[in-house]
Amino acid sequence: QVQLVESGGGSVQAKSSLRLACAASGFTFSRNSMAAWFRQAPGQEREGVAAVRTERNLTVYIRYADSVKGRFTISLDSAKNIVYLQMNSLEPEDTAMYYCAATLVRPDWAYDPMGLRTYAYWGQGTQVTVSS
Repeated sequence: QVQLVESGGGSVQAKSSLRLACAASGFTFSRNSMAAWFRQAPGQEREGVAAVRTERNLTVYIRYADSVKGRFTISLDSAKNIVYLQMNSLEPEDTAMYYCAATLVRPDWAYDPMGLRTYAYWGQGTQVTVSS
């Protein structure tokens, strides 16, 4: 049984930083997989924030939403089997529930890294609130 557990959310002032973590059980991030962070603000659709694809224990690519490029960084700690999202220069517009997502992939197949339907497994979310 796969479980994804997010942590690290909180309430911060604008321009602050937070690091979210997604710990997995029953799933290995570094083996032919994709992992991503999504967010959903009240009344809005869930949107992709950052994604990382790995094959044969190597990072194939990383993708970011335009709204977070240069401020957010996704990374993978293979030893701990944790995916992080480092969020710097936070803005009130970043306020949302942040979700971790993961799925297995077939090597050399194309997937939409920011597509909701791409991911088979989801965490329960961690709240990030940024005040001005």
